[in-house]
Amino acid sequence: MANYLDELNEVQKLAVQATQGPVMVIAGAGSGKTRVLTYRIAHLINNGVDAFNILALTFTNKAAREMKERIAKVVGESEAKSIWMGTFHSVFARILRVEAPRLGYPSNFTIYDQQDALSVMRKVIKDLQLDIDVYKPKTLLHRISQFKNNLITVRAYYNNPELMDADAAALKPKTGEVYQAYVERCFKSGAMDFDDLLLRTNEILTRFPEVLAKYQERFKYILVDEYQDTNHSQYLIVKALASRYENICVVGDDAQSIYAFRGANIRNILNFKKDYNDAQSFALEQNYRSTQNIVNAANNIIKNNRDQLEKNVWTANQEGNKIPVYRALTDADEARFITSKIFELKMNENFQEEDFAILYRTNAQSRALEEALRKKNIPYRIYGGISFFQRKEIKDLVSYLRLLVNKKDEEALLRIINYPKRGIGDSTIQKLLVYADEHHLSLFEVMENLNQHGPRLGVSSGVIKKLHDFTTMIQSFGVLLKNNNIYDLGLQIAKQSGLLNTLREDETPEGITRMENLQELLNSMQGYAEEQEQLEGGDPSLQGFLENIALATDADNENEDSNKVALMTVHLAKGLEFPVVFVAGLEENLFPSQMNLNTRQELEEERRLFYVALTRAEQQAFLTYSVSRARWGKIIDAEPSRFLEEIDDKFLDWVNPAPISTFNNSGLDESIFGGQPISHFERKRPKDFQKKKLNLSSKKDLKPLEKAKIQQGVSAHQELKVGQKVIHDRFGRGEVKALSGEPSNEKATILFETSGEKNLLLKFAKLRILN
Repeated sequence: MANYLDELNEVQKLAVQATQGPVMVIAGAGSGKTRVLTYRIAHLINNGVDAFNILALTFTNKAAREMKERIAKVVGESEAKSIWMGTFHSVFARILRVEAPRLGYPSNFTIYDQQDALSVMRKVIKDLQLDIDVYKPKTLLHRISQFKNNLITVRAYYNNPELMDADAAALKPKTGEVYQAYVERCFKSGAMDFDDLLLRTNEILTRFPEVLAKYQERFKYILVDEYQDTNHSQYLIVKALASRYENICVVGDDAQSIYAFRGANIRNILNFKKDYNDAQSFALEQNYRSTQNIVNAANNIIKNNRDQLEKNVWTANQEGNKIPVYRALTDADEARFITSKIFELKMNENFQEEDFAILYRTNAQSRALEEALRKKNIPYRIYGGISFFQRKEIKDLVSYLRLLVNKKDEEALLRIINYPKRGIGDSTIQKLLVYADEHHLSLFEVMENLNQHGPRLGVSSGVIKKLHDFTTMIQSFGVLLKNNNIYDLGLQIAKQSGLLNTLREDETPEGITRMENLQELLNSMQGYAEEQEQLEGGDPSLQGFLENIALATDADNENEDSNKVALMTVHLAKGLEFPVVFVAGLEENLFPSQMNLNTRQELEEERRLFYVALTRAEQQAFLTYSVSRARWGKIIDAEPSRFLEEIDDKFLDWVNPAPISTFNNSGLDESIFGGQPISHFERKRPKDFQKKKLNLSSKKDLKPLEKAKIQQGVSAHQELKVGQKVIHDRFGRGEVKALSGEPSNEKATILFETSGEKNLLLKFAKLRILN
């Protein structure tokens, strides 16, 4: 492959050939940065650089493997194997295996994963006799991780009054003691957590100049991928290693720096030329991935950020379609539009399921999308996690619900008997299981009759009381079941069981996500109950709901082939590309996130996140938002995202809710036979967006359908007529086909465009008459 340079454009070739001194390659989305990194390493080797003197740092093992495979094709397998290439953590662990004894660690030290670290933290909190409800293990681990990645050791912490005051103000004045005890326990066990791999490498290079000199001589050429994602600790290691020869090449895109919540510091790439005054800079501006409309729209967005490196991304690809922006009435309507469009593109343009990605800001948004995809029988895969109803926090609450329906459901009982923690330990549970088995009883039967069985269980009176309290709580939930709808029941269980409080107190990003997921489960319970109440013969019971989600969960395990629609958060989509991309939930306080609107820096990161989302698309991109969204059982008005305002209209195709099509007797659209379609989409920016007015608190133009009368109860039948066009929050737009029933039990048969024919009870149905 001697002609590898011929595969590069002019700027890529210059970046590959600039082998000496500091080099910064700003690689716009889809501009071929992996090719530049790969061929640069191959070019170094072909020009006499020993592969053993090259260090290449990546952020994923997958990226390292792919690069090595490509390099091997140019320089041969043997040479490629000699390169020090891998993730920051894997490379530094390799160094520490040799050097860690200088710090008192064994060379075969253990690397603790997150669960190991959590276990250690729990023991520390117990040993220090701290209140675990105040000193939460996960929250403390997150805090300590921040310390380590900013080179704040235990000693540095105690020398920083501001940090100690901040922890005291957060009602955790013993944080320093916890940090010190955690570090000591890990050290005593000869173990490091992931953050230690960076911290201890910095310590080695700082305290032992001879070690630094050894690795400076070893790594004469250093390459760093995704430099915009490095944190302070990683930055200092790279800077130290490169300080002798300064043959450092960093590749990245400040416009795709989206990991500040993990400690990534965009200043590392923005200030590269300050660190190396003689640095050469190359901007890879040609996008090989996306159409011109997608690239231009993305440029519109990112130009609004103040803190960025100058570049002008362009493409020689075809112009492509304008980007449709769909204004949905509800999140369910948004999901219906996306799934219908996927079905349409599959049928009309021969796309496969694997060609589609649906991106969203938070994991909780997947619930409505999953339901809509299942209704269309479109296979999908959740990336970076598991299906909504398989997530731990969802299964926890569902287990409480399952136990109310079936007291013999042992799996559900074992899952929740001591979660949240209520002092019923493993040994007690084992005694219960043995006793129940010996006496041919269910666990709950034993617990319901503790007066009879308790004395023979072999547990203390204190444990008997805890078992009794748990049983009484479950029985009280059974009373609630008789007198409440399933949403109110679910909310009360989440509160009284302690589930809600446990999730609320976990302030880590993961904890916030779990809280949002629980909220979405409750939303789905309310939506299910309302839908079933409006349907003739509907079943709004708890058992009906559990059967519904059980069937949905079973379907998730089918079709294990890779040909599935991808569902993921935007963070997980970075580095990926798809022919067709949907970006859902473009609403204020959702995208951009409400948690990231406090400073310009936070807002600019949200904008970069949207830029990343849009630039994942190769051929077509769709943007959607809803004017109302369910939150905690309530429908709230939502405002379109300010990011939509930042895209020029000439790149967009505004798809507003269309007028209702006239139904004809055959049920077919006459336009398929050559006539003009009876209805059309309005293709212009809706009144939601008045130029230069980002505060959309005035809702008079937000929902053009608000002027339609919301008909409910007896008056609905008096005004509703056969042939009228109506809209329903969950089923969408439709036409009244028939009216029947007595005044107190009136029914309407309605043919909905996307949901088919439904028989609704008008005293419950929430219909808007459109004409």
